[in-house]
Amino acid sequence: MDVVLWGVLPYLVVVTFVGGLVWRYRYDQFGWTTRSSQLYESRLLRIGSPLFHFGLVFVIGGHVVGLLIPEEWTASVGVTESMYHAGALGLGTIAGICTLAGIAILILRRRRTGPVFMATTKNDKLMYLVLTTTIVLGLATTVIAFSDGQDAHNYRESVSPWFRSLFVLRPDVDAMAAAPLQFHLHVLLGLGLFLLFPFSRLVHAFTAPVHYLFRPYIVYRSRDRRPIPGASAPKRGWDPVGTRDRDR
Repeated sequence: MDVVLWGVLPYLVVVTFVGGLVWRYRYDQFGWTTRSSQLYESRLLRIGSPLFHFGLVFVIGGHVVGLLIPEEWTASVGVTESMYHAGALGLGTIAGICTLAGIAILILRRRRTGPVFMATTKNDKLMYLVLTTTIVLGLATTVIAFSDGQDAHNYRESVSPWFRSLFVLRPDVDAMAAAPLQFHLHVLLGLGLFLLFPFSRLVHAFTAPVHYLFRPYIVYRSRDRRPIPGASAPKRGWDPVGTRDRDR
């Protein structure tokens, strides 16, 4: 089972993730959107969306640092394990709470606002469930590590080596299997989230409006009806050609 979960499943997820993105781009470009509901309700959206997105940026950044940068590298620049542990717990807790608060507000908004709730699909509900559970489990691992203090499990000796080993196609199954249960659940839910990613509204994360930088300027013309000196009076749209000249 360890070989299946930590040695085979990650690669199946990657294949599904990349293949799903290619399929979605080729056959569902019009569905490649967040299906914005700002028109129906904007007050809660202005609060929940920034909280969720900015919190998520720091959560992702923390995962990148913790999983990709070996412990030896941070130690070589003078960052001790206790310093790293304290910083990760502090910043990770703040970012996790902001992300969880943001998505809670967004779910509350989607449930309480009639038109927004009616536009919510089963796919959206599943995505919100997996995403919220993943965030909660991530915060739970942080709380457990904080309560354990110096005896907390060092994921940089188990989860991180396993994650890096995936890139060289030699998964360190034993390292991941040695991690506590909360890390196993968090990783499995994270893999499930990547499985859903190409087939849900989360796909909009890969949509960057780069073309906005190169599109032509939009020219706005005044609707002022005051006549311009020296210009003839505008013809009414329903007048046939030559009517105004004949009336004169």
